[in-house]
Amino acid sequence: MSDHEYGPLNYVGLPPASAAWREGDAVGSRLFLDTGSFTTDSGFEFPSVRIAYETWGTLNSDRSNAVYVAHALTGDSHVTGPAGPGHKTSGWWEGLVGPGRAIDTDQWFVVCANVLGGCQGTTGPSSLAPDGKPWGSRFPVVTVPDMVRIEHRLTDALGIDTWAIMLGPSLGGMRVLEWMVRYPERVRSGLVLGTTAAVTADEIGTHEVQLSAIRSDPRFHGGDYYDAAEGEGPHVGMGIARRIAHLTYRSERELADRFGRNAQPGEDPYAGGRFEVTSYLDHHADKLARRFDANTYIALTDAMTLYDLGRGRGGVRQALGTITAPLTVVAIDSDRLFPPRLQEELVEFVPGADGLHVVNSLFGHDGFLVEDDQVAAFVAHSLARIP
Repeated sequence: MSDHEYGPLNYVGLPPASAAWREGDAVGSRLFLDTGSFTTDSGFEFPSVRIAYETWGTLNSDRSNAVYVAHALTGDSHVTGPAGPGHKTSGWWEGLVGPGRAIDTDQWFVVCANVLGGCQGTTGPSSLAPDGKPWGSRFPVVTVPDMVRIEHRLTDALGIDTWAIMLGPSLGGMRVLEWMVRYPERVRSGLVLGTTAAVTADEIGTHEVQLSAIRSDPRFHGGDYYDAAEGEGPHVGMGIARRIAHLTYRSERELADRFGRNAQPGEDPYAGGRFEVTSYLDHHADKLARRFDANTYIALTDAMTLYDLGRGRGGVRQALGTITAPLTVVAIDSDRLFPPRLQEELVEFVPGADGLHVVNSLFGHDGFLVEDDQVAAFVAHSLARIP
């Protein structure tokens, strides 16, 4: 499929009501840990939280080569590896993690876990509650600190005293910052890419429009749609949300250069047909419905909206001022979701930062998924700074 040929996807059948991983599905390369009972920042007590994670490489004898990769909003634990039973897609950072790659799994022991609230094995809205039914509408508000506290339990269970480095883009970067403030003795260095210490009004507004689209879908049923027939989930609402989000993930210049005002082949916009960019957005909306869960989209987007590293810590500046370990801060010059000024703030206030590193890209926020060579160079730089 060329850049300009985005028609309906050639999937067989309709998407499921929810594309979440469910009990009885193939586990793929996932491992699971029951972390016990857990109380969220919102005061909700889970009787048990399970975390799904994957590892690559071998932990050395002194446990000093552990690397944690924190995934973004619609990512999961499958950082690298093929699609197949248990994994709907190949690894989301395939070009960065593996033998001989920037994070060389012949040298490093790499771990990535699906976050609390996720839909790929960790306890989330699609997981079964004690009554044997999905949590659905009963799933509570969760925060970035909640996610980090669960990751901390995994760290203890793996017997890792300190992470040599923690790195992540977007929501993953938020968790890296939270780790470095909350558990500074457990993180020797960090890398954050296209992220912020506190979500801005513009981002909150964008998030709210997306979630309103999902909640307004009549097939959402207040979050309790898991027993619906194939194709009967809130795919229309989530598709609208994804279209809105995807426009914030890419840059205006890229869309102009790539699509312009071209009509989709075989269609005439003046006769009710689509522009190429419309077909492109339709493609990504359909694709997400086949691999993600609407309730998880809400839960994780809400967590991002609530994110403020300075809350309860005297403000963002004071909180960032406690990060003395080496931190590599990477911006994407065309990012309109988390623009470079937000990473400049990190550099200004973090004592362990060594200046602003910039990925030059037409691809906007998604540059962290596209610009493998540039990101690999910054990863190499950050690995060289590990004390």
